[in-house]
Amino acid sequence: ATADEEEKLPRYNPDRHILIKEAKKIKKTAKLDEELEFPLEEHEEFGRIAAQAAKQVILQKIREAERESIKKEYLNKEGEIISGIVQRIERGNVYIDLGRAVGMMFYNETIPGEHYRIGERLRFYLLSIQEETARLPGIILSRSHPKFINKLFEMEVPEIQDESVEIKAVAREAGSRTKIAVASKMEGVDPVGSCVGQRGTRVMSVTNELGMEKIDIIEWSDDPEKFIAASLSPAKVKIVEILPRREAKALVPEDQLSLAIGKGGQNVRLAAKLTGWKIDVRSQSRPEDAQEGGIAKVEKKETEALTETDVKPKAPKIKK
Repeated sequence: ATADEEEKLPRYNPDRHILIKEAKKIKKTAKLDEELEFPLEEHEEFGRIAAQAAKQVILQKIREAERESIKKEYLNKEGEIISGIVQRIERGNVYIDLGRAVGMMFYNETIPGEHYRIGERLRFYLLSIQEETARLPGIILSRSHPKFINKLFEMEVPEIQDESVEIKAVAREAGSRTKIAVASKMEGVDPVGSCVGQRGTRVMSVTNELGMEKIDIIEWSDDPEKFIAASLSPAKVKIVEILPRREAKALVPEDQLSLAIGKGGQNVRLAAKLTGWKIDVRSQSRPEDAQEGGIAKVEKKETEALTETDVKPKAPKIKK
């Protein structure tokens, strides 16, 4: 071949090319630029490695398909209650056996003071689905979320299931106390009585699930004075003064003062979360004196407890 012809020839690649003299050993009539086909020698070791590699690929694809199937299944259950068995506890985080999958309840989603036993079956609120990693399951569970209360009452109260009673708002300090506001959507249906149940059976079913967390059930009202007064239950409120900027002053009898404020200000704090109003609880006999722990305002994150039907202040009446 001339120098120009050699320049046009492809560079020799041992993986794709074979010398002509070697090619003639396989096929006597072999020519330059001809494609040569020949059977590949079988080696036992090559066959074993290929089989193992194929097996690993197939198993990986099966695992990926199974994970995707489980993810889709639980995505449809997001925001619902599911049950599972406590599998193990690591650094305060609880791993839950859900049957086909494992869920995780982070420490901050547990109920304070609640002790979990391996093998114990519990209910959980399915908080979210995220990407699974080698260290963390993708199914995130909660027992302290306010929506867990909503779903437990839905399971126990037929009137909530058929939408004749609606849960308007929930304020919760998990493990201690919860307040829920309910309203009737059907004439003649008592929303509070429906949630309490005959001899308290329905509300007791919920509190038993929560480790005897106290629950106050009050009737929701679009009248802020009535709603704020009811939210301070079990205290009896005499007067509610509506002030500017979603603030209110609640006056109670002297003997109801500690009950209205609650231990560590908990009762008034939950009432503020429930209503979305800053509430100042004072004694009816000493309205000028602010009480220690008697003022509770609503933080932005606490307004999550409220629904879209939040209570709006009424326009003041103008005397003619």
